[in-house]
Order: sequence, then C-alpha cells, then structure tokens
Amino acid sequence: MGINILWDPQAPAGIELPVARMIAMILRKEPALVEYPFLIDGYDRNRDQHDAQKILDRLQDTFTRRYEIDGPLLLVTSRDLYVNGYDFVFGLARPACGVAVVSTARLENDYYDRMPDDTDLIDRAAKEGAHELGHLLGLDHCPDPECVMFRPRTLDELDRKRKMLCPVCREALASRATR
Repeated sequence: MGINILWDPQAPAGIELPVARMIAMILRKEPALVEYPFLIDGYDRNRDQHDAQKILDRLQDTFTRRYEIDGPLLLVTSRDLYVNGYDFVFGLARPACGVAVVSTARLENDYYDRMPDDTDLIDRAAKEGAHELGHLLGLDHCPDPECVMFRPRTLDELDRKRKMLCPVCREALASRATR
C-alpha cells in the first residue's frame, strides 16, 4: 500500500517534491503526489482559522468515496488549522479513515517574523507530514523528543525532532507492514 499526498494549490509551491522525497526517506514508503480538485472548507471567521476536523470530513467524503484513493492520503495546505480545545495544530490525522492534513501556516519562518527559508519549511513540512502519515500507518505518539512521531506543541519542539523514526517506532512500522 502506497501513501498519497495532495498539495493544496494555495500551499507553498515548488517544495512538493523535496517534501515528498523526505517523507519517503523517513517512512521508507514511496509517496504519490495526487492532483484532484478539492474545496477546503471549515473556515471560522471568528478565529481566522480552518477547522481541521471539517477538512478531514471533506477529505474522507471526497477522496475515499468518490475517487477511491488507495492508501493513506495527506493534504498539505497553507491554511491555519485548529481543533476544538487547541489554539492551533500543525496537523491532524484520522487513522480510521486514512486521511490527514498538515498546515504550512505555522511552519514558515515568516509567521514568527524570522528570515524566510525554504529549507526550514521543507524540513518542517516533511517531519509533520511523516508524523501524520505515521498515524495513518498505525503509529502512536512517541515519548522520544527526537522521533518524528513525537507530538510537538511548539515550533522549537518540531525543529528538535530528527527526520527519522526512533528504533521502537521503526520496528512498530515494520511489523505492521508484514501483517
């Protein structure tokens, strides 16, 4: 089973392939970049953010039912995401349905008034994308702060993560692949 990445046309252009290649290196699975029209809804005017749960609802309905996408599907968008109870999320996965979303909004240096750098953005998007896809492949959060499956709450925690699974998560992923 392969993994699929859908890039929102409003997400940063030109980094799709580097991000996909880095995700492939982390998860040792070759991703396919898929292109389908997709309406991103769930905008909350009061928060000026998009509800990640509503985006996953749309992904689930549109892609897993209409287009019959085979394998996990990750949407990369530039829209700032939240879920109830949190100010923001970098991404969110719904393992039971095989869909996930990652936002680049808070992964870009510009958001923090830092010097723009595509290298930082690619690194962060790949780690967060691999993290959410890891959930779709059956992995849970990891207590190791350097593992890609560690749940970062801040950009600094995300930056501290390495572009790899820890030995425990790597073994868990391998054992799921043989089932």
